[in-house]
Amino acid sequence: MAEMLLQAEGLTRRFGGLIANQDVDLALERGVLHALLGPNGAGKSTCINMLSGDLPPSSGTIRLRGADITRLAAHQRSRIGIGRSYQRTNIFPKFSALENCRLAAQSRRQQPWRLFTDALRLTDTVERARAALHEAGLGGREGRVAGTLSHGEQRQLEIAMVLATDAEVLLLDEPLAGMGSDESAQMVALLNELKKTRAILLVEHDMDAVFAVADRITVMVNGQVLASDAPEAIRRNPDVQQAYLGQEGTHD
Repeated sequence: MAEMLLQAEGLTRRFGGLIANQDVDLALERGVLHALLGPNGAGKSTCINMLSGDLPPSSGTIRLRGADITRLAAHQRSRIGIGRSYQRTNIFPKFSALENCRLAAQSRRQQPWRLFTDALRLTDTVERARAALHEAGLGGREGRVAGTLSHGEQRQLEIAMVLATDAEVLLLDEPLAGMGSDESAQMVALLNELKKTRAILLVEHDMDAVFAVADRITVMVNGQVLASDAPEAIRRNPDVQQAYLGQEGTHD
């Protein structure tokens, strides 16, 4: 049995009279990449925002390793092992790749009594930053200014920043957006490596990438879960084909 890390039950979010998510259940296990699919407006962003703590649910429960974290803020969840990337690249473009990761690592290891210590002398933090860059495939890019990296490398850097916080649960919001085929293939390879030791929730529109990397897929429509199953079962599900995949579901 895979280790259950993050579990959501009955997640519902209302905005006035609009129900963006209704009774959504998700289970994220170590060693499993769980893709969250759905057409625009299906409620995917609302769901991932509730899991990350960026948006409180109207009702429902979120548990990390069995402990109720429903009311914890995003920064509190980050410190206990939940990492989040966003649709738009969220880096410090004028800082080096290493500095970006060091700042991320330092946020997890806040030590106010070392306020006046040169950050580069915090060797454990710097080494964690270097390790995260290496794991994300950017081991040779430490000194590069982040804004000069390619689009694909910037997306890798954002994931490296998440890894630098020691996150065990990765919530990744469209990490392949805007990538060419070579960059997409590299990101898929990275995700396949990362899921070996972590739980990953992937929101993505690139269907080829999703079916190449996902172990389980949940499809949302109109704020509700339409289906949740193994990739091949989802591919052949007639309700999913009609609601979202279209002819994609007929391909082998």
